[in-house]
Amino acid sequence: MDLKKHIRSIPDYPKKGILFRDITTLIKNPEAFKFTNDKIIEIAKKNQKFSVLNLKLILFLGLNLIQNFHYQ
Repeated sequence: MDLKKHIRSIPDYPKKGILFRDITTLIKNPEAFKFTNDKIIEIAKKNQKFSVLNLKLILFLGLNLIQNFHYQ
């Protein structure tokens, strides 16, 4: 799956010269979101350092997603 098709690019946001990648469109697509989660898990299983270093980030993103969907 080409995830680039599911990630919106916003040029010059929040300021000129920055290309912001918005993953909201990816999150709203269940198939693409599941594929992304499966890939993160696959990478984490192969590389223990990756999983330890990024566990907080993954948890933060997961909790943030749950909160956002709950309050919509």
